[in-house]
Amino acid sequence: KTMNLKLRTINYIADHTVFIASWLKNLNVWRQDSPNSVLLIGANQELFFPSKEKEWNSKEPLSLVTHHWGGNRLKGFDVYEYIDKLLDQPLWASKITFTYIGNLPKDSNFKNVKHIQPLDGKELADSIREHDIYLTASINEPAGFHHIEGACCGLPLLYRNSGALPEYCDGFGVEFDGIHDIEEKLTLIIDRYDEIQNKMHEYPNTSNNHTP
Repeated sequence: KTMNLKLRTINYIADHTVFIASWLKNLNVWRQDSPNSVLLIGANQELFFPSKEKEWNSKEPLSLVTHHWGGNRLKGFDVYEYIDKLLDQPLWASKITFTYIGNLPKDSNFKNVKHIQPLDGKELADSIREHDIYLTASINEPAGFHHIEGACCGLPLLYRNSGALPEYCDGFGVEFDGIHDIEEKLTLIIDRYDEIQNKMHEYPNTSNNHTP
């Protein structure tokens, strides 16, 4: 509730502002007349890299995964809980599985989604690589590492049209707006899975590409 005021106040003493997404630059919390740059962030490829062994056989359900340290509902729990309900339906249960890695809001209790406590480092990367599609439904995400780490692990991205996500995910997955179109976009990414997965090695947001 107080973050925007703090950002605006601090920005008045900055000689130069570095934004980690164009979306942040355009928010009305900065001095628009001060020198600035946009530098996208990247994940550590020593940890987050594609699996050389895992390959979807088109017969088993595609496995979705997401991870968030913070258990804030704005991380996308409206969509995650909607998918949990979708998995009550035999049709969707035969198409997908979904794993959530991280902390949950106090009022959230998944029935069909597999919940794993927070992981980091190699353990996190290994867990992401066990899955097929990376899902992020985060709202107003300033940039975030979670979807970048998923992409660097070779997973096609199913991402919400919100915050900085389109800037980081465009061209490497399927975009959705919310619960009203998530089923349509789930179907689309399943249909396009091989096409998108084959180009994930081109994903540019890595620490190697972003080292000065």
